[in-house]
Amino acid sequence: MLKTVFVLYHLLGLCELLWANNVVSAITPKDCSLDCIQQGGPGCEYCRITREHVQEAVGFTSMKEFGSCIPWPCFDLLGKQDPKICQHYVQAPNDVMVEFVQESDPKSDTIVVSWKPSYYGIAFLRGFQVTLQALGGSNIACQLFLFHRNLSLPASHSEMVYMSDPFPGLSLDSKYAVTVMALPVPEEWEHFYHSKIFSTRSCSEKNGLEQCKKDWYPTNIGIKQEGPTVTLTFNLAPPNLDIRSYFSLCYANGMKTYTDIKPNFTQNKTHYSFQMNDLQGDTNYTCQIAANEVDAVRKTFNVYVMPVQKEDAMSRSVSPSLVLILPLCLTAVVIIVVLLAALTKKRPQLHISKLSIEPVLTSYEEQLYKDSRTMEEVAFLPRDRPLTPPRLLICYSCHDCPAHIRSVMLLGAFIQQHMATQVILDMWETLSMAVEGNMAWYCRHIQESDFILVICSKGLSYKSGPPEPDDSNVEEELEFESNAFSSDTAVQLIREEVGRAKAKGRDLSKYMAAIFEYSEEEDIPNEMRLVSQYRLTTDLELLFSHLHGVALHRPGGYLKINDITEEGFSKLPAGAALQQAIYEAKIAMRAKDQRTMEKEDL
Repeated sequence: MLKTVFVLYHLLGLCELLWANNVVSAITPKDCSLDCIQQGGPGCEYCRITREHVQEAVGFTSMKEFGSCIPWPCFDLLGKQDPKICQHYVQAPNDVMVEFVQESDPKSDTIVVSWKPSYYGIAFLRGFQVTLQALGGSNIACQLFLFHRNLSLPASHSEMVYMSDPFPGLSLDSKYAVTVMALPVPEEWEHFYHSKIFSTRSCSEKNGLEQCKKDWYPTNIGIKQEGPTVTLTFNLAPPNLDIRSYFSLCYANGMKTYTDIKPNFTQNKTHYSFQMNDLQGDTNYTCQIAANEVDAVRKTFNVYVMPVQKEDAMSRSVSPSLVLILPLCLTAVVIIVVLLAALTKKRPQLHISKLSIEPVLTSYEEQLYKDSRTMEEVAFLPRDRPLTPPRLLICYSCHDCPAHIRSVMLLGAFIQQHMATQVILDMWETLSMAVEGNMAWYCRHIQESDFILVICSKGLSYKSGPPEPDDSNVEEELEFESNAFSSDTAVQLIREEVGRAKAKGRDLSKYMAAIFEYSEEEDIPNEMRLVSQYRLTTDLELLFSHLHGVALHRPGGYLKINDITEEGFSKLPAGAALQQAIYEAKIAMRAKDQRTMEKEDL
């Protein structure tokens, strides 16, 4: 028994020893003097270099944005006495990792970078340079770390983990690139550094959804149906976010229903229930609910409204007993008989008086009378419209000509200015696209937009190829080539999304196709023929009706908006500019087609 316990004791000790050997402790930078680094004193194995060190060694202070980093750190700080120590190059570091550090500021992030040195050339390693830069911006931070001049690392140190100092104050939900470079740095140093792109945490990821007003949205939604009545229950935002109102938006069959929601917080501060009115029976709705705030995140859900059961209503109406119905029927018969008798006595007098009051109309009054009989009643938009205008993403092809691009831009300006619509156009968002990335920007707006309008033209069928050397418009067309790939790819994504939505039986009212007067219906791709199609500028009123979910005609009335009628839009400055741009694009497109035909003949 004692022998067994003794053997187990030694086995446990051996396991603890092996575990201790496998755990790699991270090496963090230390504060050292410049003399200690240059002379190779004890305690200066891995030191952070400050701007004061640079001032002392080089004689000038580096820019604050670049920290302590300078172009040739090894030669300037270590190699003045013996330049040979900076003539050997080492391979790029491995296993670059980014770790988030907990901090008290809820509006920013702090990170620490870690890495392992490469096995190749580790004996000549003199330090590391860590650079952090915001993608699409000018913000940059740099940290420099050096070993003392007499240190030569063994090969076993390639498994050691080195750490940087914290990089504080990073914007939330942003993309950064971190680069770790091994020193010395050669002139051609493509293989001597390691870069990693990462994203900081969003506000909800760092602080939780309940602490972020911009990212908050209802997460718990319950739907209860009793016949055609639909009751929706959702969780309210926490009081610290100060969100006082909400809205819901439902789409089906090209129409949308907006509901303004103002909860009574005295009754319940965590949940609220309301009835979704004005929904048609036997219809599938795609609905959204969100806080009534600018750019609020919307929660999407589906609702099927059951058809109204007419038989049940009739059965309920027949339920009163026969004892109650008979007296009511007798009373109604008596009233009808009395009314008929009274009308029979007075009818001759009414007929005579009608014949005696026939007015004599002049020819001018007769014409006014006829015009008033044929004049249609003008309808007005309802007052309970959404507080925020619908968001419209416009996509197009960049492969036609600059005049076509200008027509699209002026169309977006006209719709935003005179059709109560928030237009999203890539030409107006170049800075956001540079920061976010072209395709990421398109994918986000395809999901968030209420409507998507694809301007169809011959350029959608364009296939890239080398430009002809004698083409006089090569330089002009290459101006737009940078965005051509992303915009045409976005149109392809929209076409695929329309095909999937049609196959699954979903509502297609979000998507629209349009052509200018110089394009043909054959320019509309097959997938976009499944959605509503418009010819601009003739169908501006129909486009307005689609965007705002209002009917142009109803019995005895019609919707008329002078600014977007076929006769009235050109009287506006924006409309006249759009009309002129379409005319110029028509001429440019014909000239381009003529050049193409001449090339084919040759």
